[in-house]
Amino acid sequence: MKFCSQCGSKVSLRIPEGDTRERHVCDSCGFIHYFNPRIIAGTVPTVGSKVLLCRRAIEPRKGYWTLPAGFMENGETTQEAALRETWEEAEAKLNLDGLYSLFNLPHINQVYIFFRGEVIDGEFGVGEESLETQLFEEHEIPWDSLAFPTIYKTLKHFYADREAGEFQVRIEDIDAFRHKRSNTVDPD
Repeated sequence: MKFCSQCGSKVSLRIPEGDTRERHVCDSCGFIHYFNPRIIAGTVPTVGSKVLLCRRAIEPRKGYWTLPAGFMENGETTQEAALRETWEEAEAKLNLDGLYSLFNLPHINQVYIFFRGEVIDGEFGVGEESLETQLFEEHEIPWDSLAFPTIYKTLKHFYADREAGEFQVRIEDIDAFRHKRSNTVDPD
């Protein structure tokens, strides 16, 4: 950030009085600009024993498979955001079964939240941000073509929990050094 969104003057990166972190502070009007993590909300939509995935029609990772998810909008709850994104990407309506996973990605200032849910009447389609949607059994998942580490981890946990007969809420941190950008997803 170079200029203040309040008055247009230059900003400097410094620690404001009473704070402990560097912030962009306007050199003229003194306005402090705070930048907070972005929340991505999504679902693990199921139809019986199958999981519904979407093949991305947009960057990043266009052409790769993902669970339906996207940025939360102002004025909506995490559940509303997850349901909206599922409709927008897979034209599916869900009955949510509850919070399932939360991933902190501090290196890119994001938090991913996934809910489990059953697709109502098994009906789904292809939304504008998807090239295609498809139901997969565990052995059919395109593991080498998943878009993001959060998707890989959520699906691995989901199948392990389903096998154990008990779903637990998963909370993890993903750091930049273990998940470098490449054409494949690092499973660890």
